[in-house]
Amino acid sequence: MLSISRTTRVFLATVATDMRKGFDGLHALVETVIEEDPFAGHLFVFRNQRRDRIKLLWWDRDGWALFYKRLERGSYEFPTDRREQRSHRCEIRVEELMLLLEGIDLGSVKRRPRYERPSVTDVKTAGSSL
Repeated sequence: MLSISRTTRVFLATVATDMRKGFDGLHALVETVIEEDPFAGHLFVFRNQRRDRIKLLWWDRDGWALFYKRLERGSYEFPTDRREQRSHRCEIRVEELMLLLEGIDLGSVKRRPRYERPSVTDVKTAGSSL
């Protein structure tokens, strides 16, 4: 079982990844496909073409950590963020990652409204459109 802080940001690569890639290959994909700082402590999730394998990569203060899972039956369904379709990435919450790992389709899950503080990016975007 994975124990991940609720404050950890989770990024999904929504395009298929070659599962032969290791630490260095996935690190490069974080920079080029997900376009985030791989050393920031975020969790990065990659899937294969058939959607039956995933790899999770994160920087654990003093080295890279890698989690790899192959399903014997079934597949993973990655959500897509309409705002970020062009960048081939999607950000989800830690709780949503746990649901995804359990085989639950996030598209069918209803989330009750909650307060969410706007991110710095959202504030800058809103300010530039005024």
